[in-house]
Amino acid sequence: MAGGWARDEAVNEQIDISTQEAIERMRLRNANRAVGESAAFCDECDEPIPEARRQAIPGVRLCVDCQSGRDKTRRPTGGINRRGSKDSQLK
Repeated sequence: MAGGWARDEAVNEQIDISTQEAIERMRLRNANRAVGESAAFCDECDEPIPEARRQAIPGVRLCVDCQSGRDKTRRPTGGINRRGSKDSQLK
């Protein structure tokens, strides 16, 4: 149930739109990922990349340890706060 001037299904529509936008961002991110021949040695530490990893992830350039380190330092992108007040969106 929506409040104010919104239709009854407005909240569900906003959830659906937010979900579709998140899916599209992930698809674009995956489409921009380099795909090609995998490296035999890690680009950062020069350790050999196991054959199983190279076959599982086409175009892999980092070993498991270096990729794990990057994943830990990467911050997730925040979504849009559609339900917050205007003041909270300005911060």
